Amino acid sequence: MPTSTRFAVATHILTALAVTGDKPLRSEDLAVTVNTGAVVIRGLLSRLAEAGLTRSQLGSGGGALLAKAANEIRLLDVYCAVEDTELFAVHRQPPSAVCPVGANILGAINPTLARARAAMEAELGRTTIAEIAETVSAAARV
Repeated sequence: MPTSTRFAVATHILTALAVTGDKPLRSEDLAVTVNTGAVVIRGLLSRLAEAGLTRSQLGSGGGALLAKAANEIRLLDVYCAVEDTELFAVHRQPPSAVCPVGANILGAINPTLARARAAMEAELGRTTIAEIAETVSAAARV
């Protein structure tokens, strides 16, 4: 089962906004660079705005802008803004309590899953949109 692409697309959006600086980008223009529909972009921009990561400039020449400096936006902020932060889905229904495996499986795997989630969040917390934008910009100059 594939995971959501919201995090990757939201990171793409924020990186594009960081690279363009103070120039607002329309959702239609962002959709072209992401290769998706403007409706998808607007949905993500809404989530990012609710999290305080983007803002909108209305009127002619308007569009999306970063709401704070790119070096203040961590990938963990992006992840929390657009994804269901429950990283690992376990059983949809409780396992059988009469089966020895079913009665004990969640207690056995949950500590490992919690450590994996903490490690992922720590890693995402170390990287900023500014660093991603710098890497993208350097690669684009090649």
